[in-house]
Amino acid sequence: MAGKRLTAVDLETYWAQPPPMRPWVRVGMDTGGIAAGARHVYQALLEEQEEARAQIDIQQTGSLGLSYADPIVVTGDASGRTMMFGAMDPESARALIRDHVQDGHLLEDRVIASRDRGCELNGQQQVAILVKDTSAGKDEDRTGFFQELIREELAVHELDGRIKVYRAMDMGLYQKGVCVQLLPSRVTYAHVTGPDIRRIIDESLRGGRVLDDLLQAGGDPQERIVLRHCGRIDPDQLESYLHAGGYRGLKRALLEMTPEEVIEDMKTSGLRGRGGAGFPTWLKWQLTREPKADRKIVICNADEGDPGAFMDRSILEGDPHAVLEGLMISAYAIGADKGFFYIRAEYPLAVERVQRAIDEARATGLLGRDILGSGFSFDAEVRLGAGAFVCGEETALIASIEGRRGSPEPRPPYPSIKGLWGYPTSINNVETLAAVSVILDRGGAWYAGFGTEQSRGTKVFAVTGKVRNPQLVEVPMGIPIRTVIEDICGGADRGARIKAVQTGGPSGGVIPGTKMDTPVTYESLQELGSIMGSGGMLVMDESDSMVDVAKFYLGFCVDESCGKCAPCRIGGFQMLKLLERIHGGKGKAEDLTTIRDICHCMQTASLCGLGQTAPNPVLSTLKYFEEEYLDLMEAGQNAPDPKVRAGR
Repeated sequence: MAGKRLTAVDLETYWAQPPPMRPWVRVGMDTGGIAAGARHVYQALLEEQEEARAQIDIQQTGSLGLSYADPIVVTGDASGRTMMFGAMDPESARALIRDHVQDGHLLEDRVIASRDRGCELNGQQQVAILVKDTSAGKDEDRTGFFQELIREELAVHELDGRIKVYRAMDMGLYQKGVCVQLLPSRVTYAHVTGPDIRRIIDESLRGGRVLDDLLQAGGDPQERIVLRHCGRIDPDQLESYLHAGGYRGLKRALLEMTPEEVIEDMKTSGLRGRGGAGFPTWLKWQLTREPKADRKIVICNADEGDPGAFMDRSILEGDPHAVLEGLMISAYAIGADKGFFYIRAEYPLAVERVQRAIDEARATGLLGRDILGSGFSFDAEVRLGAGAFVCGEETALIASIEGRRGSPEPRPPYPSIKGLWGYPTSINNVETLAAVSVILDRGGAWYAGFGTEQSRGTKVFAVTGKVRNPQLVEVPMGIPIRTVIEDICGGADRGARIKAVQTGGPSGGVIPGTKMDTPVTYESLQELGSIMGSGGMLVMDESDSMVDVAKFYLGFCVDESCGKCAPCRIGGFQMLKLLERIHGGKGKAEDLTTIRDICHCMQTASLCGLGQTAPNPVLSTLKYFEEEYLDLMEAGQNAPDPKVRAGR
């Protein structure tokens, strides 16, 4: 493909003719996977393939989202059947080639059951059974016991030679007792007891009937739109993206629509900025398109700085061309000819893959002059951020790209009117642009079919903290927080009780466990004193102090403040000192009044979003957990005088 200028006909050929399939193995080679040892797993697979002379394709891919199971390997064949394996190491990677790819056996305690659960056996002959005790907090895991029980019953029915039983690493089900999944039908049974084993083997495996009283119907509540290609394509290969339908949205925009029609389609979609503010994407584009100027600019904001957040990083590492395509569509809509990816330097793999995507696109004519013969010209480049949290704010980001100190500027004028180097500039974050590319492919009305009336589409969250299975999830807007934490991620770790959930990072608020049924929308989270933010979701249990949480996030904002405006610079510092005094047992009741006054001042008078939202963790913990502040004060007042204790 190198050096060949792609045409619309070339793109259609890629979309119509997927590459010939033979058995393949994909390794999740994102930052999280690599940190867990994915490179060693990948090398072991290559070595075993060569030694065994196995006819398989070994590929790298991005994050599959299941961070708790890294490194992850997925296998597949021409029939479309796939299997996923977690917590892999070089030894298990070699066994995967020998035992699974060549002989069809699964790996004990490594296989991850499919979330796409079946409801019918359809006359298929089942060849394997996965078993897992999903109950949390139990002193004894019954998985091994039930595995032997199933094997014994299979032997009684003389099925042990045909059907194998494997312990699963994860079933995607939690608090459902012992679960089994039949393969290849993926029919899944929950709350299985000893007597049920005979029924499953006699009625399902021999009789071909599904046991409705045990059937676990329904699959994964996730909806992968932004993450549609992550874990499925090779992010370093343009051809891999094209075979998956890549740049179809760009072709539709450039060759079938006017810029005004693109903006109207975005309006129909209801997409709001996923960077945190939730501003309508179509309106931002329209406001940038309206001014008359010599040139206009688009920027991808990839300065992801929230503690524990890795949504944007995973998208850039797993599907860089989708974000580039979205940036190009936004440029066409507003009339821009230049774009920038502003990526923090702490994301070297994301920087590398985005730069490679730009180079590939430029080499094939997807960047440059007269793209796809449409007359539209556009180019992009990468600029690195030095890790300042405040540079996620639009005007600070612009100052950083210009080579100035990254601190916010008063608004108006907004970047849509006067942005980078004084030109009208549209700034969208990574997740927003990744959604744009598929919206222009499938249509705004299709995307608007997900979510709620005011919060359309899906949202990606990085779920971390005291949660059983930390991971990257993408769910339709409007889904309850409880579904995300308990049904997808397994609830609090070690069976503990969830005390609170923090959304929005340092700018967000703490949501108490009693509000877990709140739907995930911009409006509902704001009503609770939190925000959607870019997508961090931190789970806390009863062992966590809410005063500690407020102090940590406020300390982060104090450290990251640019110091330009007094409400943030002085207010944040003074409030942190008050929290430290309360935490140390020396607080007074009037300190809480002072803290609330400072919060109000920061919210109303700070120059940018950092200072305006820094009080959120403090105010939300005061709202829902004020007794913890009062308990610390009371404990300090009742503590014995150290001088008396010393006998003075």
